[in-house]
Amino acid sequence: MSASAYSATLHPRRQGRAAGPGAPLGVALLCALGLVLVWVLAALVPATHLRDAVLLRDVAKLNGPGVDPVVRFVVHLLDPQLFVLWAVALAAIALAQQRSRVALAVAGVTGLAPLSAELLKPLTAHAHARDGSFMVSAASWPSGHAAAALALALSAVLVARPPWRALVACVGALYTLAVAVSLLILSEHMPSDVLGGLLLATLWMALAVAALRAAETRWPSPSEQRHDHTEEV
Repeated sequence: MSASAYSATLHPRRQGRAAGPGAPLGVALLCALGLVLVWVLAALVPATHLRDAVLLRDVAKLNGPGVDPVVRFVVHLLDPQLFVLWAVALAAIALAQQRSRVALAVAGVTGLAPLSAELLKPLTAHAHARDGSFMVSAASWPSGHAAAALALALSAVLVARPPWRALVACVGALYTLAVAVSLLILSEHMPSDVLGGLLLATLWMALAVAALRAAETRWPSPSEQRHDHTEEV
């Protein structure tokens, strides 16, 4: 979702009408369909199956003595302990802004995105085509690292206030892209794995935004109303 879409989500009164959960629920449905399509193409369609391997081979060629430490550092920032630290920090910022619902949404998205990726891997495991010396585990779809990176990026946009939202979105997008490319350079995931992880994180955020909209429509938050008035002035 764009920065303006998030602004409309969190501050529907500035749009002149209450924003309902329909649009984000539609996004969640599209992501669910996209997940099914990506897996079917990657696992069951021979041409796509092979193309997945060819693309991984081509990107993995970028690795080298000067590249390897950098991409490993990028992925290292999502190690479990650090990931939890980033997620807690985002939730704490939302709580400091007196936005407890947003803090709960951040906790849900950052927790469920990587967890659901790990739960799906054994259920969707399939042998990968090989085009090079790399060997990716059969139980690799969707990528938990890709899901975690985008979950953090989207959560940061959700927490950010309007003056900072565009900048936070740009930084988050760049980091998510860096993680996606790093995973391929290191041959840790197939391209379809990474795409699946990104779709999964987007699905969870869309559901969280739908829940926030529904809650705000049913039980308007005094703190959000106060923030809205301040920002309008």
